[in-house]
Amino acid sequence: MSDITLSSRTVLVTGATSGIGHETARQLAERGATVLLHGRTAEEARAAADRLIATAGVDASQLRTYAADFTRLDEVERLAHQVNADHPHLDVLVNNAGMAAPERHTVTTDGNEIAFQVNFLAHYLLTCLLEPALTSDRGGRVVSVSSALHRTASISWADPNRARRYSRLAAYAQSQLALTMFAADPRVTAVSVHPGVCDTALLPLYAHEGVSPAEGATHVVRLCDPAIEIVNGAYYDHDERVDPAPAATEDRTVKRLNKLADLLVGRSA
Repeated sequence: MSDITLSSRTVLVTGATSGIGHETARQLAERGATVLLHGRTAEEARAAADRLIATAGVDASQLRTYAADFTRLDEVERLAHQVNADHPHLDVLVNNAGMAAPERHTVTTDGNEIAFQVNFLAHYLLTCLLEPALTSDRGGRVVSVSSALHRTASISWADPNRARRYSRLAAYAQSQLALTMFAADPRVTAVSVHPGVCDTALLPLYAHEGVSPAEGATHVVRLCDPAIEIVNGAYYDHDERVDPAPAATEDRTVKRLNKLADLLVGRSA
């Protein structure tokens, strides 16, 4: 990783209150970036900022906190409008917030399967709404924290909510495939990354043990660095660019996903 300071960069990290998101925020702030910390609630976001100030010696002036519950798309919209107003120029959006799909099929108030909404649809909506800030200057980019499990997935086009046949692993994997496919959408410069199996709340989906969230975060932070050239739409496993699942780069499939996402988040294309 280059040691170039990121002091002129403004980065929004979703799900910055724990795990890889919190470590990503810490490493970015330590390198001088202004970090917008997103949490589910204002209290959680504020506590995460306080933790960085107290334990990592981060300057309070580098941190801003934002709240939105991704199970409610109206809160995601509000978050985007707030960020656009406060930061008309945003260098990087790190789409990191995520959850394991619950044991039982669960639908949000917006009518979407909860893991599909929190892991993908909320980020889709947020990215679309932040497009003006991300493209106001050259070099804006989106880094989506995906998962190698996307390879096991398929999008259930006829039943994206998986109401008919629900499996928590299939629902989670579908959300990760969608996130990986979305990075191939040419509207903004975007990449997705599998940061490795980390010891976070999602660990039980993968294995019994994993590396520290800090180690996983280094792979995310690297892709936020303007000195690192990225290939638009690429998928990275740790620091290495590898081919994602074939569906993730099929133009027709990516367009189909965008259509479905627009419909589910209530955006008219």
